[in-house]
Amino acid sequence: MHDVNPVRRTPWVTYVLIAVNVAVFLFTPAARDTGVTPVRLAQLCQEEAFYDHYAAIPREMLDNRQLPATPDGEVGVGPNGPGCVVRPSGYHKIPVLSVLYSMFLHGGWLHLLGNMLFLWVFGNNVEDRLGRLRYLVFYLLCGYLAAYGFALVNANATDPLIGASGAIAGVLGAYLMFFPRARVWSLVPFLLFIPLRLPAWLVLGLWFVLQWAYSAGYAVSAAGSVAYVAHVVGFVFGFLAAVPFLRRRPPYPYQGYPRRPWS
Repeated sequence: MHDVNPVRRTPWVTYVLIAVNVAVFLFTPAARDTGVTPVRLAQLCQEEAFYDHYAAIPREMLDNRQLPATPDGEVGVGPNGPGCVVRPSGYHKIPVLSVLYSMFLHGGWLHLLGNMLFLWVFGNNVEDRLGRLRYLVFYLLCGYLAAYGFALVNANATDPLIGASGAIAGVLGAYLMFFPRARVWSLVPFLLFIPLRLPAWLVLGLWFVLQWAYSAGYAVSAAGSVAYVAHVVGFVFGFLAAVPFLRRRPPYPYQGYPRRPWS
């Protein structure tokens, strides 16, 4: 996937965000899982303990208090067989900061690469329109609102919420507001995967509809445990937050778009 939408300057913030996401992932337990060999129980327990320590947990986020007991990364044997040992937390966690950490944590290589692809394709133009500092603040704010939106809907959930998807969904929403008619090369699954150049309003509009359908339970996804509500909240906020910046800069002269509210 890539778009046909030039930028005026190098999108350094987007590049740095991608680099930080990749670098952080390489130092997490999930980086050892290549998907080729089975994951041992000990590794799963280490990952669970790591994410409970650093990632955002909806039940903790709403009152900003950490859970009293969490996995400690060890394997034990209980009445139901081997499993991860849960003990009183031996660390101090600030849940509101864990939301920031969660934006740079991912559950596996596919999770990371998928998010970074979308950020690479759509982030540069949004950064170019907003400016670097505004774009960084916008990105982090989208991530926070997406996470807390998910927590409000799933107030009792104790599974860690990880990934840059909420923040990137906000970037997609802003891109749709700024460049609805920009062309995006996408692989369309029709018999075989056929590359087609489609307008951004169609590509991102369908993406949003799917996220909303999954979050509302109108469709079933095979993607596993995905926080679709966070995607919807991030996208809607990014779309609306982009409105004040619609006419901050004129359209690119070589795009030839008429000056309308969605240009």
